[in-house]
Amino acid sequence: MNPWTVLGIAEIPNGGGELKLSQRGEEFSIRLSGVRGELMNSRVHNSEQVLAELGCAHLSSAKDAQVLVGGLGMGFTLAAALKAVPASAKVTVAELIPDVVEWNQGPLGACAGNPLQDSRTRVHLGDVAGLFKDAQPTFDAILLDVDNGPEGLTQTDNHGLYSMAGLAAIRCAMRPGGMLAIWSAFPDDAFLTRLKKAGYKASSKMARARVGKGSRHTIFLAKKP
Repeated sequence: MNPWTVLGIAEIPNGGGELKLSQRGEEFSIRLSGVRGELMNSRVHNSEQVLAELGCAHLSSAKDAQVLVGGLGMGFTLAAALKAVPASAKVTVAELIPDVVEWNQGPLGACAGNPLQDSRTRVHLGDVAGLFKDAQPTFDAILLDVDNGPEGLTQTDNHGLYSMAGLAAIRCAMRPGGMLAIWSAFPDDAFLTRLKKAGYKASSKMARARVGKGSRHTIFLAKKP
């Protein structure tokens, strides 16, 4: 078996640890320091695609739709969002770590079909939460694949994003009828209740890491009335 080759190491802000990008043949892996196993693998991305498909399902024929993707990762959510929306749409992807953007502009980008090269894509380098401060109703869909879901793994600041105040700020940034979709490694009944208390029509769906098999992940869907 071919050995893994390290392509890059990135520091996560505010002491969140290190991300390490490695390649073996056509397979890519991102690992987080101090955590066993992989954080992401280019062969395992079905639930990330389902996140975008469910979050953008109402936009298949919407003119000039605005979509926000929180977290670039390996680009699979962004690529699926671009596939789900019309040519007139604009998709902004917010990524906290500059190295991750650079990785996706390099060899890693081919895994998801180089979505950063799509003319509809806009990159916001920084915390996605910054886009919700004093925001006007801008987005028709917001897709969050930030950290590990409502229970943050690398950034304790992400807990604020999923708090009542954070969910209210996100709601203000969405247009009426907009959809908030959140990827999570685990189900969370308490978070589902929090979404409803924050004024959303909320539900959750299970998505496999691979089509028909692999780990079970949770997609929270929260519609703004």
